[in-house]
Amino acid sequence: MKRLLVLVVIAVLAFTSISIAAPRRGGTIRVGLNADPPNMDPHQSTAAVDRQVFQNLFDKLVDINQDLEIVPMLATSWTISENGRVYTFRLRTNVVFHDGTPFNAEAVKYNFDRMLDRSFGSLRFSEVNLVTNVQVVDNLTVRITLEKPYSPFLSIMADRAGMMVSPTAARQAGKGFSLQPVGTGPYRFVEKRPQERIVLERFDRHWDRNAGNAQQIIYRPFTDENARLANLRAGELDMIDAVAPSEVPRLRTDPQLKMAERVGIGWQGMWIQVESGIFANKALRQALNATIDRRTLVRVVFGETAEPGNGPFPPGMFTHSIPANSRVPERNLDLARQKLREGGQPNGFGFTLKVTPGRTPQQVAQVIQSMAGEVGIRVNIEIVEFGALLSQLDAHRFEASLLGWSGRPDPDANIYGFFVTGGTLNNSAYANSRVDALMDAARILTTPEQRRRAYTDVMNILNEDLPYLFLWWPKDYKVYSPKLQGFVHVPDGMMRFRHVWLNP
Repeated sequence: MKRLLVLVVIAVLAFTSISIAAPRRGGTIRVGLNADPPNMDPHQSTAAVDRQVFQNLFDKLVDINQDLEIVPMLATSWTISENGRVYTFRLRTNVVFHDGTPFNAEAVKYNFDRMLDRSFGSLRFSEVNLVTNVQVVDNLTVRITLEKPYSPFLSIMADRAGMMVSPTAARQAGKGFSLQPVGTGPYRFVEKRPQERIVLERFDRHWDRNAGNAQQIIYRPFTDENARLANLRAGELDMIDAVAPSEVPRLRTDPQLKMAERVGIGWQGMWIQVESGIFANKALRQALNATIDRRTLVRVVFGETAEPGNGPFPPGMFTHSIPANSRVPERNLDLARQKLREGGQPNGFGFTLKVTPGRTPQQVAQVIQSMAGEVGIRVNIEIVEFGALLSQLDAHRFEASLLGWSGRPDPDANIYGFFVTGGTLNNSAYANSRVDALMDAARILTTPEQRRRAYTDVMNILNEDLPYLFLWWPKDYKVYSPKLQGFVHVPDGMMRFRHVWLNP
């Protein structure tokens, strides 16, 4: 009997070792992106697609896991002072940048100095502008002091502001660092051919010996959803970062592919340039907004892959329940005509709506064009390459544009930089001192209820001023080959390949 039991145990262990594949080394992970990443410098980047590459090229002070919890990365531990103003980070040992230089407390200080340098013009400035001092306590300890308590600080460190660049490489390259980025991630930069590919290669000196299973990662841009999926089906890609909404029902039952699906933390809609031009007239912004039926838009274009929205806080975020955020406005053509009269354009007006290439954004634009046209608002749709559109939005060279935000775990990062006066992500050139004061207060407040109250007042004002028309909250989908193993779908939508491997 004992012999039989031993044989059964051996058989179970043998079966387990066969059925649970161990990570393999080698091979190339080929990834299809929905656009060509325009900027490889995390301190200058604004595009979500940049961040897809950054996850494997750079390490951050901290990261988030699939439950949106803050977890260690380059910082192994941290303490926060009782007044909430001083963060002391203990750093990981034996970390080097891809250029062989050491990562230490001096490197952390350099990165903050770089982001805070007005002459450098970092797009992270609004995220870290409360930092008043970065002190090197010792080689592996850094103390960061804030002007006042800042609840989202750790969350901010889990994204681009927490990504550490090589001081040596950054000093040498200046604003050209994007052309040859150097981080501490498990993969190092090899080359970028615009509109063709980005190549990363395994970094053998990475501190996490279990990271970087593949030898290479190659990213290829596909603005056409059908072409992206076709390349995955044909075996030319191992994973894609987005899929056309119409394909989701079929992919759920596709035996040849795997699909990961999560509720997202981002928002989508339309930027309105309020500083000058036709939309400097608030009544005309209100007229356009009143023509849009968000529920119909989502049903026609996205089906079950999105929810109609009216704010920057999607479902799952503790600020979602704010009425001015969660209540979707009804279409009201009588109100639209009234606002046209108030705005001095009773017969309607025309404007240009800029969109990126691809079937889905063009479908959204066409639905809006049809809806607005019922009251005489004429929408001219212009298709602009993604990187060029970002540059035009940064320079406020547009009237309206469809573009959203991939989202962050803390509400502050979904609203502050976009609507604070002079914010580095404030494409609409919006300015309202009351909104500034309320958002500053929300950064200091510590309880969810206190922060909800502050954001309630903010959203009431934004829904009146309309520098941005929030239209829908997308779900996040990743589709990949079954030979790609170990992938974890984190709610921020970023593809982390640190511990992913390929089975032949």
